[in-house]
Amino acid sequence: MDFLQISLVLVVLLILAIPMGRYLALAFSLTTTRLDRVFGGVENVIYKISGIRVADMTWKQYAAGVLMSNIAMVAIAYLLLRLQGFLPGNPNNIGAMEPLLSFNTAVSFLTNTNLQHYSGESGLSYLSQMMVIIFLMFTTPATGIAVAMAFMRGLTGQRSIGNFYVDLIRSHTRVLIPLAMIVTLLLVSQGVPQTMEPTATATTISGTEQQIARGPVASLVSIKHLGTNGGGFFGVNSSHPFENPTPLSNVIEILSMFLIPASLPFVFGFMAKSRKQGWVIFGAMGMMFLAFLITAYTAEVNGNPALERAGLSQLMGSMEGKEVRFGIAQSALFTAVTTAATTGTVNNMHDTLTPLGGLVPLGEMMLNSVFGGDGVGTVNILMYAILAVFLAGLMVGRTPEFLGRKIEGREMKLIAIAILVHPLIILAPTAIALATEMGTAGISNPGFHGISQVLYEFTSSAANNGSGFEGLGDNTPFWNISTGLVMLFGRYVSIIAMLAVAGSLIAKTPVPETLGTLRTDNSVFLMILIATVVIVGALTFLPVLALGPIAEWLTIR
Repeated sequence: MDFLQISLVLVVLLILAIPMGRYLALAFSLTTTRLDRVFGGVENVIYKISGIRVADMTWKQYAAGVLMSNIAMVAIAYLLLRLQGFLPGNPNNIGAMEPLLSFNTAVSFLTNTNLQHYSGESGLSYLSQMMVIIFLMFTTPATGIAVAMAFMRGLTGQRSIGNFYVDLIRSHTRVLIPLAMIVTLLLVSQGVPQTMEPTATATTISGTEQQIARGPVASLVSIKHLGTNGGGFFGVNSSHPFENPTPLSNVIEILSMFLIPASLPFVFGFMAKSRKQGWVIFGAMGMMFLAFLITAYTAEVNGNPALERAGLSQLMGSMEGKEVRFGIAQSALFTAVTTAATTGTVNNMHDTLTPLGGLVPLGEMMLNSVFGGDGVGTVNILMYAILAVFLAGLMVGRTPEFLGRKIEGREMKLIAIAILVHPLIILAPTAIALATEMGTAGISNPGFHGISQVLYEFTSSAANNGSGFEGLGDNTPFWNISTGLVMLFGRYVSIIAMLAVAGSLIAKTPVPETLGTLRTDNSVFLMILIATVVIVGALTFLPVLALGPIAEWLTIR
């Protein structure tokens, strides 16, 4: 039964992802399409009001557009959080968020991470939920989609990498807003609240009063999944019955967060005019995802061996920290999807996963190329594809070319920077945290699991995921500043480096394919690509994993 549940969800995903890929390729085409007749009028009004010149950009202009718009967004978000106690839309009279927590929250949602060091229902006013959280939940995935489109245009030899502001607006008008409206209505039909009324007061059976938080929940939950944002209206996220009340709502949320990331490889295939290229990228990510999913499900369904030895039955598997209404199958699937798609939303507490179950979200975020979020994950796997072409070409004497463009020193230096920054901003802060009182003070479970808690926090921040081993006491100056900086580096270093790669490749004269060209549209290259990702990831992260989840697993065997 569990296998059937998981298989049906993944089959539905694949059925939706292929046409979605075709739609996205059409929506972001640099030529006039029939979609311009549908959305062009609204978009032209926005261009005119905003003073946007619809002209092609260089990669430097594109990167400048990304950075300048994001700086403006984070400044506005920070001010609203600091002033929320004086602003309207605050029926529960929630006070201003303190400065360092405001910095961490604004940066978190700016970088599409949505790491929460606060509890949503008690830390934010309705105005902040809408004008900061929901606003950034639209604009930051739109930024990621725009960057992915620009990068794929560079790789596939389009006339230019496009215009950032045009791509940003199209991401809203043609993708995120229409989908969010549909998913919001579906969630409301399942019982997710959507109201501006204040917290309700109810009288319990015992005669005491209970405060029941509510608000514009459905609209936030829809875009948090579609935008691979994560976070949540409530502190316990999608394990809360108001955010995720039914098994059907759970499936809707899984499909929502996985739809755009799963469709982007097909966008690449359509842009490259070679569907095989898209299937190779999708196949590589899909095989890695299935390996992680099987590991998570097997670990959780088998439970804790220490409890088995103590004579405690675990017929339902390891249900600690999980909702009975979802069970092992939907919990394991949600865990694998939310960290593969770097969404960060949770329907079970990752801190209570078995050691090998907890290794799965860590591993997916460390590789950071198993589908990934809206845009950035596909950019990362394509970066590894270029690296695989270069390495394989050197080993077998083939010309290092990708889609007719030579891969040379400049591109490889930029890719090396992007690859090296990711482990650096995970491992260095983890070492500092474990070596200082400021970091270890937040650990709630000493020993190997405590190492995993710290490692998970920085891995989640670097991968712009946002989920956490929530046993960690992270609302402190040390954690707010350190994770804020890691989120910024994790987001923008790779974006700028990959835009530079796209600009370099698009300027090159295409070379014809010869017998010496390494094919990148077959099963051989698929396996080379997987091997490249796994080997680089294993060499980088296996030592620290051996100190955390692997060591913890060995102690309970």
